[in-house]
Amino acid sequence: MGTMDGILDTVFADHSLLPLLGLLKSHGKLIMLAASNKPLDLPAFPLLMGRKLVGGSTIGGLKETQEMIDFAAKHNITADIEVISMDYVNTAMERLEKVDVKYRFVIDVANTLKAA
Repeated sequence: MGTMDGILDTVFADHSLLPLLGLLKSHGKLIMLAASNKPLDLPAFPLLMGRKLVGGSTIGGLKETQEMIDFAAKHNITADIEVISMDYVNTAMERLEKVDVKYRFVIDVANTLKAA
């Protein structure tokens, strides 16, 4: 609690922002890079008392994307993913609807395409 300078929230599902705000230090920033279709419940009191900021973006340009990749590489920040084959995509979509996903899906196209 109260130890993070910033959080990049990439969750597309409906979720509470209050625990994330609690993780931020004073002057910390919560950046929303995804959101569900439902309105967000954003409590003002934790923002005001902690001098915290919430911002968002749906896309960054090439420069920003490269800066983020360079930062992640420099600090050894990696993503937890679940690699799936092409024939598992429909099941993956069903799991997304059920909120039965722990990591982002990455489709292994090269190993699942049949040679022509």
